[in-house]
Amino acid sequence: MKILVTGGAGFIGSAVVRLAVARGHEVVNLDALTYAGCLANVASVADSPNYAFEQADIRDRAALDRIFAVHQPEAVMHLAAESHVDRSIDGPGDFVETNITGTYNMLEAARSYWTSAGKPEGFRFHHISTDEVFGSLGSTGMFTEDTPYDPRSPYSASKAASDHLVRAWSETYGLPVVLTNCSNNYGPYHFPEKLVPVVILNALAGKDIPVYGEGLNVRDWLFVEDHADALLLVLTKGALGRSYNIGGENEARNIDLVRSICAILDDLRPKEGPYADQITFVQDRAGHDLRYAIDPSRIREELGWRPSATLEEGLAKTVAWYLDNEDWWQALQARDGVGERLGVKA
Repeated sequence: MKILVTGGAGFIGSAVVRLAVARGHEVVNLDALTYAGCLANVASVADSPNYAFEQADIRDRAALDRIFAVHQPEAVMHLAAESHVDRSIDGPGDFVETNITGTYNMLEAARSYWTSAGKPEGFRFHHISTDEVFGSLGSTGMFTEDTPYDPRSPYSASKAASDHLVRAWSETYGLPVVLTNCSNNYGPYHFPEKLVPVVILNALAGKDIPVYGEGLNVRDWLFVEDHADALLLVLTKGALGRSYNIGGENEARNIDLVRSICAILDDLRPKEGPYADQITFVQDRAGHDLRYAIDPSRIREELGWRPSATLEEGLAKTVAWYLDNEDWWQALQARDGVGERLGVKA
């Protein structure tokens, strides 16, 4: 299959690109190379005859039309998005433009191409989204595919809007779509402003390790390579018009996650005193959802997928990767403003 992957130089997108090429698919990587895009993420497949790169912005409809015409993909995996909640609070406009208008442009470019090609039966538009569109859970319960949308941040609202657009294009125009909503990803090549890499890199640098509030917010953690595997499965085997929640089945409080990473570092890169001594609680983020948890029954029962990595295994792999790949993250940290998390000391 020839797959057009948007955002393929980002964290999750690059994991999809690497896995798809390894499995023999042809991949066209469309990425604008904004601050979070990094071609080093796909360097391992860059010389493959099954890989092509197009630098383009999903807000540029003419560029999208050209790329569809030149490459004639058999499927689209749409991952390009602004994704950092803190950034959405500080500057929501980019999230509206990229996640909503950009998705609209992708849908229209895909629909035009699909229609002009005679509406081939095997074509798929796979929209990749987040569990944050469902809002916040209390201490019990889990998100299912039927959970009502209740986004609480500019980021999650923009992703909810893009989900609705994809469903509308399916119902109104018959565009063959599948959707997925995932839990929190972590793993190799994670951009240095997200929680897991911030903990690792601040710990190594001897800096404060910032934790929002009291660290009691709960997330379901999904190893990025497991997520990429699930996404390709949904693309090829998922039912048209269907959505699938992808979770790691690994719930953890933020403070427990941070302490686990510190303990791994104590073993792999010991220093005088435990890394956990660097933990610093900071003012909580505005609109910080208490808990996310995904019920993965549908993807497990319909497609036979389950995550392979436990949180302990995935974190150990992730920490080891960062220790072994200092050149990668040091180059990103050299950029202005990268690696900073918002929040002030409580």
